[in-house]
Amino acid sequence: MIDHLTLTVRDLARSKAFYVKALAPLGYAVRMDLAWGCGMGDERKPCFWLKQGDPPSRPTHIAFAARTRAAVDAFHAAALAAGATDDGPPGLRPHYHEHYYGAFVKDPDGHPIEAVCHAPPR
Repeated sequence: MIDHLTLTVRDLARSKAFYVKALAPLGYAVRMDLAWGCGMGDERKPCFWLKQGDPPSRPTHIAFAARTRAAVDAFHAAALAAGATDDGPPGLRPHYHEHYYGAFVKDPDGHPIEAVCHAPPR
């Protein structure tokens, strides 16, 4: 449904460094680097964009798809190591649905970021 989205951040270099590390376990990387920002995504195309500006975007919840629960765990660890604030450890969230496995952090600008896997355990 959504083709891409853009977050305006306070410090592009800091946010880019954070997301490169946090999203690597999910298979996402920088796919386009431009003077004003960068686009991240999987091997197909960039779908998550960062641009520097003032004021930054208001805190926006973004959930990134993970193929496995292990990738959710790795995202959470990588995000914390990159400077995120914990906002909910990896685990099942059965109030959403039986196999909803997610982890939550806040990025350097306070955006609530999540990685989620909807697949049953393997």
